[in-house]
Amino acid sequence: MRYALYFTPAEDAPLTRAASAWLGRDAFTGENLPQEDHPGFEAGEVFKLTDDPRRYGFHATLKAPFSLKDGCSEADLLAALTEFGARQTAFSIPSIVVEQLGPFFALVPETLHPPLQDFAAAVVEAFEPFRAPLSEADIARRNPERLSERQRKNLVAWGYHHVFEDFRFHMTLTGPVSEERADVMRKLLERRFALFTARPLVIDSLTLFIEPERGAPFLVHSRQPLSPAPTNGYHHG
Repeated sequence: MRYALYFTPAEDAPLTRAASAWLGRDAFTGENLPQEDHPGFEAGEVFKLTDDPRRYGFHATLKAPFSLKDGCSEADLLAALTEFGARQTAFSIPSIVVEQLGPFFALVPETLHPPLQDFAAAVVEAFEPFRAPLSEADIARRNPERLSERQRKNLVAWGYHHVFEDFRFHMTLTGPVSEERADVMRKLLERRFALFTARPLVIDSLTLFIEPERGAPFLVHSRQPLSPAPTNGYHHG
């Protein structure tokens, strides 16, 4: 069993429904969903291109998958999640867009948003006491020879290399897309997610995902709301 702390909108949120339909799987229910074919792609091609993100479910990684350290229980982790949610205040990313990150596509903030970076760092640090150290095989899977010195150190120290200065919020929509397919994929995703881009994305929760066994699809275990953001209005008693 592995755990991960991700952001994902609520189960019934329009973005969740749209992304689950695109990926072909609902991480809240575990249900596989039919995927339609798209102009410019062969039958079943989009299914193959979404294979990797489909297993993880629609999400943005905040604390990468980890096994529990000896002496820590799931109940301990859930109690910490509840306490963390009570301490953190909901906020919004001003605008999200479809962007290509290396060979894959994702929904990302249009510009760097410091409150988001701070929130991600807080998640990494708060739940580190629960993480078992990575095995040598886990480290090798990250291809440390391709990482910067800082990233290699973070991989060992925090279990993931894209943390702190190297963190970039992204909600993955595809696996690797070839260069000759990149333009048509970008146009397809921009159309598909047009209702959600160039608009704010509210970060109002932290969700615990589980991987029942290595290689199994990830499932939503529990979604912890963050404290509501304060309003600017006046309260008249």
